[in-house]
Amino acid sequence: MRKITHVAAGILLRADGSFLLGSRPAGKPYAGYWEFPGGKLESGESELDALKRELVEEMGIAVTAATPWIVQTFDYPHASVRLSFFRISGWEGKITAHEGQEFAWQKPGQLNVSPILPANGPILRGLALPDEMAISNLAELGEAAFLAALAKNKPRWLILREPQLNADQYRQLAEKVLAICKGQQTRLMLHDASELAIAIGADGVHLPARSLLKLEKRPALDWVGASTHNTAELSAASALSLDYALLGHISPTPSHPDTAPLGWKGFDAIIQQGWPLPVYALGGMKPHDLALAQQHGAHGAALMRAAWI
Repeated sequence: MRKITHVAAGILLRADGSFLLGSRPAGKPYAGYWEFPGGKLESGESELDALKRELVEEMGIAVTAATPWIVQTFDYPHASVRLSFFRISGWEGKITAHEGQEFAWQKPGQLNVSPILPANGPILRGLALPDEMAISNLAELGEAAFLAALAKNKPRWLILREPQLNADQYRQLAEKVLAICKGQQTRLMLHDASELAIAIGADGVHLPARSLLKLEKRPALDWVGASTHNTAELSAASALSLDYALLGHISPTPSHPDTAPLGWKGFDAIIQQGWPLPVYALGGMKPHDLALAQQHGAHGAALMRAAWI
């Protein structure tokens, strides 16, 4: 078994959602490939300390705000690496190429540089995900009020979860919701309904844990996510290369009154194991909890009642 090289990498993010890529300089493996800046951990360094040092050395900036994100393990012909990615929202200094590399700001889904370093490919997909994911709440709002709130609030991403509806009722609702979503660039994830998602042209499917654990392969949809509550379920989501997972519940919720909450301590115990997909904090989340969730290593927060205020 090859020794694993531990690497910290940073995703510099601007307010418009664009992120920075750098080219690997001549003399290094994969010279000319584009990647997120960073480098190897030195003895005794934490991932964040290594990242801060590397960005000073490579590009002359001091990181002032960073949150842990995705952990990827990747086998190259020359090495096996464990990449710990951080999202960086604050830094001081002017970005300067100290090692002869080039830098380019990119937008999710609109890359104009290539080739991309292989280990960084899956990360690019995760950057297209929003910080907040909305979950429908028709059961409490009623259909008219929910559809009106959807058109007004225009969430970037919606999970249509309405377990009280039968199959025909759910399809009728999904078709109405999809028409609204298409008009406002909201991605629509149907809940535990892969075949229906394909049939009506929804963006993807969101799986409950019970369905996730039965799968042997990823559903054939552009986007697939799942709800998880423990390490085993999150491992299953990772093994199927899902695009994201929700992890909770952080706090007690009316929708799951019999489920003991994880709390942030329980969330930390799971998330700090390092996962190759973006994970959202779920359960009692409100918009003001977003920054806290990200400090705990979440990609963002999944909102149900708070999404429709």
